[in-house]
Amino acid sequence: MSPHEPQPSQAPAPPDRAAGALLLCRAEPEAARLLRERMLLARAGPRWSVLVPEGKPWLHGGEPVGRVLTGWATALAVGAPWPVLALWWNADHSGCILASGFRRPVGYEWLANGTPVGEGEAMRALAARLGLDPVLDLQSLDGLTEPDLDADGRARLRGLLAVLTRAGVALPAGLTPGEPAGRLREAARAQPDAQPLEWSGWRHAVRAELDVVERGSLGPWLPWAGTPRARALALAQVTAGLPLTSWGVRRRSGGWIAAGALLVAHGALGLAYDLMRPRD
Repeated sequence: MSPHEPQPSQAPAPPDRAAGALLLCRAEPEAARLLRERMLLARAGPRWSVLVPEGKPWLHGGEPVGRVLTGWATALAVGAPWPVLALWWNADHSGCILASGFRRPVGYEWLANGTPVGEGEAMRALAARLGLDPVLDLQSLDGLTEPDLDADGRARLRGLLAVLTRAGVALPAGLTPGEPAGRLREAARAQPDAQPLEWSGWRHAVRAELDVVERGSLGPWLPWAGTPRARALALAQVTAGLPLTSWGVRRRSGGWIAAGALLVAHGALGLAYDLMRPRD
């Protein structure tokens, strides 16, 4: 789906109360605050973190959970040096979405009974972008795209996670695809390192990010800070974010509104830092 392509008018989908989601990132994604959604952040392996949404925006706007997660993952991945993997499920489907940089997100879906409905190229792209073994790991991923009468859609997601353990992913106990949203939140809160991420207003959010800069820990959200490359990236984020936000508003798409807003916020932060930093 592209924000530049015309979309047919559709009646709002009914709320999907069986839906759930997890976001896996290879960093501490503090910028998730700018998504304006309440989330819990917990460790998911030596180099991975997991974000557990506390709210369920797909219940209110009638937007499918997969589309919401595509917007979130895209926004978090743009400008960051690591990918974001979203796992989602509802009453009829389960799926995964991988976003990395400005590249087009790739995803794969299964019906509730486990029937594959995606393109095999997506799994190959997923393996390459995550740095998985191009032989053994890709063979395991390809198995998830073949018929299996004993595996439903959520078992397919668990199979994907089994492959990702070789990339260092280790979800805390209880954070299992297919679990009810309430149980996922309880499991996340039970982790000793769990942090709540809440929206506290644009001024506070940007000030917090600039405080990180002033402490000398730029992290992944201001890569190449103080260089022409950083300014170019910040301008690209603002340029991409404004029409994306507008498109999301026209489509009443909360996921894409959040993606556009986060791109604009990241770009504005980069430009603000460039203006505020001391000059030689």
